Amino acid sequence: MDATRRDALVDELAEYDVLVEVGVGHRPAVAAALAERGHAVSATDVHERATPDGVAFVRDDVTDPESDVYADADAVYALNLPPELHRPTRDVADAAGADCLFTTLGTDQPAVPVERRRVRGDTLFVATDGPRR
Repeated sequence: MDATRRDALVDELAEYDVLVEVGVGHRPAVAAALAERGHAVSATDVHERATPDGVAFVRDDVTDPESDVYADADAVYALNLPPELHRPTRDVADAAGADCLFTTLGTDQPAVPVERRRVRGDTLFVATDGPRR
């Protein structure tokens, strides 16, 4: 991810104090930048992943989640989230009383009701049928 896109996403997510990134994979740049700004950030994935200092990692599957992972979150977010994970991600955010934000892979359309935010040539989707802070 280029620095311009990363910084734009971080600016959008910076309104939240406690965040959980779903499916961090090998792309922890946004989580790392949020942690560097003083936010509490956890990253999840179905596989063990290395995360930068300041980012807690929890192995979790959003389709069969451990609710404690998300319990204190203000926001649950994901980058390049495939459509089959839109509802489960929104559901864990809703259960935690957190906002749900995500980007998709190119032409994928959201599978849940959303508000669209343009973020430096990308679209950040914000689920509208759950909590809004």
